[in-house]
Amino acid sequence: MRAVVQTVGQASVTVDGEVVGAIENGLLVLLGVTHTDTEQTAQTMARKVHEVRILDGERSAADTGAPILVVSQFTLYGDVRRGRRPSWTAAAPAEVAEPLVTAVVDALRQRGAKVETGRFRAHMLVESTNVGPQTLLLDL
Repeated sequence: MRAVVQTVGQASVTVDGEVVGAIENGLLVLLGVTHTDTEQTAQTMARKVHEVRILDGERSAADTGAPILVVSQFTLYGDVRRGRRPSWTAAAPAEVAEPLVTAVVDALRQRGAKVETGRFRAHMLVESTNVGPQTLLLDL
């Protein structure tokens, strides 16, 4: 599982003209799933995202209550080592990935995080205003 975690002043996801998720002053998480990921991987990723000290003053969302916007992003497993056309073979198929993305979101909520989401398998317009900018890659 991979996640790109960004500090944002605001972030939102729009699908077919409707805002389906939006936050202010929190973390935007682009989340990718691969074939070997499990429920345990999802639990670990949720803990890492919630506790990573990327916010001002080396604080985390767990420390500050900052909201989190989670957006499924299979392209994090794109491979362009051969040519210019990405290969998506490392990305888990939707039937595997969707429940694991949901598991990360559920685990974050169980930890007390305020979580918004995109819409799985939808064409999403993701808008954000990065703060810092501060961006991390979490790769499990």
